[in-house]
Amino acid sequence: MPVKRKLLYVIVILGGMLTSAAQSVIEPYRQITVSKEKGAAFQTIQEAVNATRDLGPGYVLIHIRNGVYREKVSIPGWKTKVILRGESREGTVIVNSDFSGKKDSITGQERTTFNSYTLLVEGNDFTAENLTVKNASCGEGQAVALHVEGDRAVFRNCRILGCQDTVYAAAEGSRQYYENCYVEGTTDFIFGEATAVFSKCTIKSLRNSYITAAATPEGKDFGFVFLHCRLVAAEGVSGVFLGRPWRPYAKTVFISCNLGGHIVPEGWDPWKGDRMFPEKEKTAFYAEYDNTGPGADTGKRVPWAKQLTRKQYRSYTLRHILMGKEKENPWYKRSL
Repeated sequence: MPVKRKLLYVIVILGGMLTSAAQSVIEPYRQITVSKEKGAAFQTIQEAVNATRDLGPGYVLIHIRNGVYREKVSIPGWKTKVILRGESREGTVIVNSDFSGKKDSITGQERTTFNSYTLLVEGNDFTAENLTVKNASCGEGQAVALHVEGDRAVFRNCRILGCQDTVYAAAEGSRQYYENCYVEGTTDFIFGEATAVFSKCTIKSLRNSYITAAATPEGKDFGFVFLHCRLVAAEGVSGVFLGRPWRPYAKTVFISCNLGGHIVPEGWDPWKGDRMFPEKEKTAFYAEYDNTGPGADTGKRVPWAKQLTRKQYRSYTLRHILMGKEKENPWYKRSL
């Protein structure tokens, strides 16, 4: 084959590969608008979700106008491929104030951590963009803002606000991707069993406590992974741990992140005193690589913490973490 034809052939093939890899553009088959304005067809987010087709043929885009939506929103398992897109990140706010121990006004039963959420996502292929999810309860007990059970969930340019247990990245087998998000809380405010990547996010600690509490199931390659994130703290906060293991095989890794001076020199806590799961530090995998900032000095880290090798680091690509050996187009890149 002549050189020019060979080069043209290679370019065409590579072009096709790149186009295929980028084909994550979503074309919703239905669009709905939610607004607080009088006369709007849907004035609550839950009404709009309920109006979508169960296990529908494609994505449904729910536009949410600016406003404060005081409601408890649930995306059940049979409502798949739902997209919530706010008009603006600061202006579109979903807020509730349930907490563990609070009595339900209808049933009289006490809430638990697991049903204290403001937004619950059980349906697969969920996306949220440009909005705020907030649990306004602070100090009464565990109070989840975002609880995600579904698989292939994407959050872009969102604020997730709370105190204790802000983000429950739940469910074994659930894969979640957070990009350019802002997450704040006090204790264990990112916790759960899921494989979750936080990319280019700002993580703010409001009190001296712990950021993560992973419960990664045994045998999973990845738990919580933070890539190119910025860890900051409220004024006066100076003693924060990167994480502690909720369950024995917890996995949490920080890569190329900027760690503020509020991160303690030890870095990690073993969660001593857990009678059900003692000595979790012997089986947990907590690691760092190429971090910067005043909290990134690893000279005084706990002896069971790891520093990734160059070879290990190369396995921490988005595709490998979130898709493994799957050959489909990367779901975490989907966009409108």
